[in-house]
Amino acid sequence: MTNILDQMDPELFRTYAFWSVILVLKMVLMTLLTTLNRFRKMAFCNPEDTASISRKLKPKFDDPDVERVRRAHRNDLENILPFFVVAFLYLLTNPDPWLATNLIRAAVIGRIVHSLVYAVLPLPQPARFLSFGVMMLVTLFMIFKCIIYFI
Repeated sequence: MTNILDQMDPELFRTYAFWSVILVLKMVLMTLLTTLNRFRKMAFCNPEDTASISRKLKPKFDDPDVERVRRAHRNDLENILPFFVVAFLYLLTNPDPWLATNLIRAAVIGRIVHSLVYAVLPLPQPARFLSFGVMMLVTLFMIFKCIIYFI
């Protein structure tokens, strides 16, 4: 029985692994940004959290800054997790190394830019749409290539 990793270009797998770790780090930082905003705005959603700070503090579910970061983080979960799976499967299709490397890089950079223009320094559209579209197009391309390869 062969190892699935034996079917991959080792350098491409290293590229995938490195950029995947960068995406995980970005998602962890979004969690920390949510926490930072909650403390900065004193906008906690659980009664035990508010009570531990002050008995007068009430749960708050609608702070716009906290909710913006939470939406960006949720958008990450909706897009990054499928990318991890599809990009891994794409590597099994024996893609051109230059193309695969640059697709992975573009997707990750697009996602980082998306978080910056959505949650850190909000910019008007189409900044968020364009940065969102980069990873979406890369993922769709990889899905198409996998379907063709594995059919």
